[in-house]
Amino acid sequence: MERILPFTTEHEMFRRSFRSFLEKEIVPHYEEWEKNGIVDREAYLKMGENGFLCPWVEEEYGGTGADFLYSVIIGEEIARCNITSFFVYLHSDLVAPYIATYGSKEQKMRWLPGCVSGEKILAVAMTEPGAGSDLAAMRTRAVKDGDHYILNGAKTFISNGILADLVVVAAKTDPQAGARGVSLFVVERGTPGFERGKQIPKIGMHAQDTAELFFEDCRVPVDNLLGEEGHGFYYLMQKLQQERLVAAYVNQAVAEHCLEITLQYVQERQMFGKPLSKFQNTQFCLAELATEIQIGRSFVDALILQHMKQNDVVKEVSMAKYWICEMVNRVATRCLQLFGGYGYCSEYPISRIFTDSRVQTIYAGTSEVMKLIISKGLGL
Repeated sequence: MERILPFTTEHEMFRRSFRSFLEKEIVPHYEEWEKNGIVDREAYLKMGENGFLCPWVEEEYGGTGADFLYSVIIGEEIARCNITSFFVYLHSDLVAPYIATYGSKEQKMRWLPGCVSGEKILAVAMTEPGAGSDLAAMRTRAVKDGDHYILNGAKTFISNGILADLVVVAAKTDPQAGARGVSLFVVERGTPGFERGKQIPKIGMHAQDTAELFFEDCRVPVDNLLGEEGHGFYYLMQKLQQERLVAAYVNQAVAEHCLEITLQYVQERQMFGKPLSKFQNTQFCLAELATEIQIGRSFVDALILQHMKQNDVVKEVSMAKYWICEMVNRVATRCLQLFGGYGYCSEYPISRIFTDSRVQTIYAGTSEVMKLIISKGLGL
């Protein structure tokens, strides 16, 4: 079925170029990164050198001003290569937009060129040990002291927590004001009082470093306040639409890749003298999964178009994040079953898809939180 997204010849050239880059520069090193629990910083520099980081950034800050479809292509091709722990879309499409949208011209000039080149790796720190997805309940505090803010608190489950050079940190500047008392700060590597805990071991997404971050009397310059004081919660809500859309289209591509490798396997695998694909159970199972995947594709592509028109589709994007991330888990589970014992062996790609998919219903807002947002959108 032909996609509705307006990919041009230039987009497809970019896709081929990026796919070739991944196969040459990233995939050969990925197993090592999985074992080490972290991506080599050199990978970000190579991405930047080739124009694959933050392609949407304006030319005056080092980017090319490309449209959102280039970001979609990058996410889809990473999924196609089964290397979703290479979390460049977090850097490019989830965190950098905070700086580009809410940063002053001086801040953008100071930070964005490094983001585009890969010299400055990004992370965002919202989640806290006691708050989880409840951003309004955060306890990290920032108290103004002359030309600095003094930051105290802790964040957990921070993706890129070890690699990050710049971390967008959410903190309460007015504890009595609830959500209106949240502000955002850019905390730079080496800032006194900013410490990282050890990496958090995970059952999947091994190459993507995840850590706790600690702030103890951390003195952050006033110039590192992002946007206006007290507007942080609003900023976070504004950017969560894109965050959840990215999660949806990346996982949609993961589901498609999962189906692709399973279709190939069942046609090659012989059982009782005939290919596994000739059994009705296999055919019906894959027919069901293919139907769900096609429904997801139609929905997410329509949302990408709406997002590119800057329409408010928070409710619908929450639906996509919830449904597609649940769907990719169903697809991975049932496809692994068709691989039999081989599916449980780590040397088979399906096993990585299975373990890496499990967190997708948790991060970027759990399925349960998505349902709450959808319910509110329905007026409930």
